[in-house]
Amino acid sequence: MKMHNPLKVLVITLLLAFMASGCAPTPKSESTGGYIDDTVITTKVKTQLLQDDELTSRDIHVDTYKGRVQLSGFAVSQADIYRAVAIARDVPGVRAVENHISVR
Repeated sequence: MKMHNPLKVLVITLLLAFMASGCAPTPKSESTGGYIDDTVITTKVKTQLLQDDELTSRDIHVDTYKGRVQLSGFAVSQADIYRAVAIARDVPGVRAVENHISVR
């Protein structure tokens, strides 16, 4: 049986560890799984906003980062803003909602 060079094994191990750490989240970036989760949350919030019959505004933008949903854009009334925030809070996976919607 052929013995492996210890230096070669060490280099390969370090290389694999370095490559795996590239997929890990940092304080300023998300992991691939986190990004996908946020995309799903964004899609669910947008869908709920569009399907709601009481909400008259359609100019509300949704961004999600690490489960925190940011709503921005314009609404026709303060009631629409409150409704949009309530809808976003009810979506599974949403950790917090930041409201940056303005009344037009």
